[in-house]
Amino acid sequence: MNARRIATALASGCVCASFACGSGGGGSSSSPTDGGAESASKSDGDVANDTGTGATDAHGGEPGKDGATGGDTGGSEGSEGGAGNEGGADGSAPGSATCTNPAYTLALDPSNPQYGITLSGFYVDTDTWNAANYAVTQTMYVCDYGNWYVVANMNDDAHDGAVKTYPDVHMDFPSAPAVSSFASIASTFAHAGPHVGIYEYAYDMWLNGVAASGSTEIMIWTDNFHQVPAGTKMETVTLGGQTYDVYQDGSYIAFVDETNVTSGTLDLLSFFQHVIAKGWVPSTSTLGAIDYGVELVSTGGADATFEVNAFTLTTQ
Repeated sequence: MNARRIATALASGCVCASFACGSGGGGSSSSPTDGGAESASKSDGDVANDTGTGATDAHGGEPGKDGATGGDTGGSEGSEGGAGNEGGADGSAPGSATCTNPAYTLALDPSNPQYGITLSGFYVDTDTWNAANYAVTQTMYVCDYGNWYVVANMNDDAHDGAVKTYPDVHMDFPSAPAVSSFASIASTFAHAGPHVGIYEYAYDMWLNGVAASGSTEIMIWTDNFHQVPAGTKMETVTLGGQTYDVYQDGSYIAFVDETNVTSGTLDLLSFFQHVIAKGWVPSTSTLGAIDYGVELVSTGGADATFEVNAFTLTTQ
């Protein structure tokens, strides 16, 4: 699970999803709590140094709740986002680019696990919520909220499958709008992982609060490398042309894509509508936050780079 941790189609209603498949390893991903810090009330470009600007681990699960399949694998309502175009037929996300000249460098801050920066209404979050309990190094290099990368080093020598960090970009919805009030919630993404260690790229979304009593965490795992989801498999469902295995563990729900994808467009509203239709959350549910990033369990004890090359979020 994502952490904010307690320590991660369109107006017509049609689903639009075009994806680029990844070559990553199998398994589903984690449930140890991760979470993005709540959007700091800073002006754009201000780095949030205050301890406690971020939320607690959103998921609230103990480390190791989502176990890895077998140790490290070697080998090589802030303002809404701009109206991005849909991903192309080839699965490319609009504006996808590697961050080559980062404007901001965010080092791991033991005193503030939710250390980050607000850019264009989004909070770019180091989210090192569980790093203090393990040997972890992590530095985040940011060109923009949808264009950044992380260099991290950690291992799973404890064999507990614990998520250590969830570097992410997220938007909070402090006014808690009803899910039913939206005509569309769409997001594009693009990323590149190193295919070493244990990790998964995932959306981490919150209904009915954020990492609070009564809230529900919904994850969408887009690209998984050797991670295993917590909970019980409830069903297999197809949304937007992608097939997901759905796991549930109390107030935690994970949609794990059966095919790893590295870029695409998702109709996020359809996922909320699905869990409401299943009766897993009330029809009166409200939206708390939407995050996208990578949950890191292990890099095999060596430096590894994890890129987010595009991210947009549009709502109507």
